[in-house]
Amino acid sequence: MQRPSTTETELAIGLDGARPELSASYTAELPGARAAVLTRLWRALAHEPLPWVERREPVRDGLVLRLADGRRLHGPPADPFATAAYVTEVHLDGRPYDHPAQLMTALAVPHGADFAAELDHSVASLAMSRADQPKPERVPTVSWEWEQRVVDGHPFHPNCRSRPGFSVAEQLAYGPEHRPVVHLGLVAVDDSVVRGEWPKWLRDGDRVLIPVHPWQAAHVLDVRSQEGPSAHPLMSLRTLALPDGPHVKTALSARLTSSVRDISVYSIETSATVSAFVESVAARTDGLLHITRTLGAATAGSPDLAAVLRESPDAYAAPESGERVVPVAALAATGLPESPAWMAEFTRLALTVCLRLLDLGVALEAHGQNLLVVLSATDAPLRLVYRDLADIRVSPDRLARHGLSVPSLTGRIVTDDVTTLRRKVFGSLVAGALAATAGSAPALRAALSTAVRDLPRGADLMTLVTEPLPSKALTLMRLSPDRRGDIWAALPNPLSDPK
Repeated sequence: MQRPSTTETELAIGLDGARPELSASYTAELPGARAAVLTRLWRALAHEPLPWVERREPVRDGLVLRLADGRRLHGPPADPFATAAYVTEVHLDGRPYDHPAQLMTALAVPHGADFAAELDHSVASLAMSRADQPKPERVPTVSWEWEQRVVDGHPFHPNCRSRPGFSVAEQLAYGPEHRPVVHLGLVAVDDSVVRGEWPKWLRDGDRVLIPVHPWQAAHVLDVRSQEGPSAHPLMSLRTLALPDGPHVKTALSARLTSSVRDISVYSIETSATVSAFVESVAARTDGLLHITRTLGAATAGSPDLAAVLRESPDAYAAPESGERVVPVAALAATGLPESPAWMAEFTRLALTVCLRLLDLGVALEAHGQNLLVVLSATDAPLRLVYRDLADIRVSPDRLARHGLSVPSLTGRIVTDDVTTLRRKVFGSLVAGALAATAGSAPALRAALSTAVRDLPRGADLMTLVTEPLPSKALTLMRLSPDRRGDIWAALPNPLSDPK
């Protein structure tokens, strides 16, 4: 068995002080966490356009990567849509590696040392997250409770649980999988930009009170804050569910998974316009899609001090009829995707909605965190709810084609580039949400094959079913710190690739 790394040992020491009752479970979870992260890393090595991989050769017992420096990396067959941890070791020139950080260090590629440190942290944090999971006592009744069931983080990113800059105590205090209640701070601002309706409880006379995440207050902001409301953290960590329903998105300038997240001044200024516009377009889906409206947004002129209030997804379910809202990332916890018929029905609903919006001119980033599904009392997928409009794309040409008014927007959100629009939808929905929900290439192939039979044969759908499937090259992006924007991989199309 692999000896604990330095980071694993450091987290073990922190856990001994903060939650000693979890120490034994943490140690027991480390091998599985290493395999989970190694599986994600092997997926990237096998499928992303890494410049130091010259060619990939299928062999009888798996896959061989021929590296540019002449070395040989050998591992099992690489299913790009598998979510189970099936890779326990790979061999670099015959030497076995079962820890993803040590493998990345041995590869010695540009920027690999920093990425190896992140992988190390991802393994340790994932083991800690898994160690702190009691046996569920009841079925969740609200969506934020379902979000606590998403323990492993991003289904395909090797940095699925990397939270650099967070101590053990802070991860336990703020990570949704640890089920904490987070006490937000409030910072009074004299000079602010406000859009929408900013509630009275977030005002102090003429000054605006901006909700602040306690990690942000402790590590980034040099301001005093007063006591704010208690809230439940969601999957994104920086967005939290308030007790009376609304969700608050805070600025949290920490690197989570891939990027340092904040809230730009531009996104605050355009928040009301984008929300009203997408809501109007969603109304053309015959009730199959709801948008969680932005209620208000405020910034102090800095991406480090801003907040957005939006509706709770639960507002779009009828609990008196037994309906409930479940984030797509949490569907695996329900067991429903294990039914091929249910998976096909859900896939048909998701494709119908997202392809319809794409045709109208709105490309949603419908990954498992942004997309939620309303289930009936019998678990049938009824309709979808979408939240967080910051990364959508809008096509003026497509809107005009349908007689829709183009909103007053500028910047990256506006594009008529067909490849960009399709990548946004196909990469997030199909290679992301649907693939992770299905859990493997065969399961995804079966769901898509059934779902697409009844869909209109437009150009977008034909591209989806015949061309390679776009997916963000998440590992290459982490290894390319000087390159801005997304980098894409082309995955085997599950509908055309028989493997």
